[in-house]
Amino acid sequence: MKPKSPYERIITMSLVVALIVGAAVLLTLGLRGSEFEGRIGLIASPTSVPSDTAGAQAQFGEVVSLGLPALVELARSPSVLQTAAAAVPGAPAPAQLAEDVTVELVPASGLARVSVRADSAERAATLTQAMATAMIQADILAPVAQLRILDPQADVRQVSPDWPLSIGLALAAAVMAGVAVATARHVLRLPASADSVLRQALSEAGCRRSVAILRGEDPGLASRISALQQAAARPVRVVAVGPGLSGRVESLSRELSAGEVAMQVNGDAARAGVVVVMDGHHSQPEELTATVSALPPASVLVAVVLA
Repeated sequence: MKPKSPYERIITMSLVVALIVGAAVLLTLGLRGSEFEGRIGLIASPTSVPSDTAGAQAQFGEVVSLGLPALVELARSPSVLQTAAAAVPGAPAPAQLAEDVTVELVPASGLARVSVRADSAERAATLTQAMATAMIQADILAPVAQLRILDPQADVRQVSPDWPLSIGLALAAAVMAGVAVATARHVLRLPASADSVLRQALSEAGCRRSVAILRGEDPGLASRISALQQAAARPVRVVAVGPGLSGRVESLSRELSAGEVAMQVNGDAARAGVVVVMDGHHSQPEELTATVSALPPASVLVAVVLA
């Protein structure tokens, strides 16, 4: 099986991390308890038949415009919360109820929307109705105006879990996590060493055994190759990777012969233990791959020498 390239490994890791993060976000949002929201509209109306005089109409408008914003604070007042909680069996404490209540004002309409969240649709409806009734009983617009309920039946909807939103957040988190991992791997990835690049080239040439990578300036180069030749029990054959290395191949062959290393001379080249010499600065890994791939199947590559 051909080993994966660095980019394939980065892509694989990014996809795995993205899948894990997306699943974790979706699971976290999905496991949250169901939450429902009830909503009732309150509208301000005159306490009596409005007068035709402009002064009476102006007074009503002034009271409503100044008093209606106070509903936001009224919904969090201890007395209103206590009254609403006492009217609903199993209702949360007033302090907890305050966190679940919101009031929305509709501009230039004299209308306010009271919303209460709870863990069931029935409780959300009854708590919303109780809050609306308690706020009406506070009578903060008296004596000019009063609040009344638009519809005594609360509008209830499920707000959590919101599956479209949860899926969207999970996908966004997965994409960001995958991109972050890919970026980090690309930026922080250490440059591959020369040895690792050569071993990758040998692997692509089908070389499955361990091959020594030696340096041409090593004073003990001949003795190292001699030890490798004795271990392989084959005569040594020195070949070049690419042009311009014939002189280095000849000098290394003479040095090995002088050191009593068994050399393949006019013998069976297919049975040789091959030592390849390549320019460590100019030769490309692809040239090494091509040279090793062209060796006879019966030969054994014992060393790569970087000249």
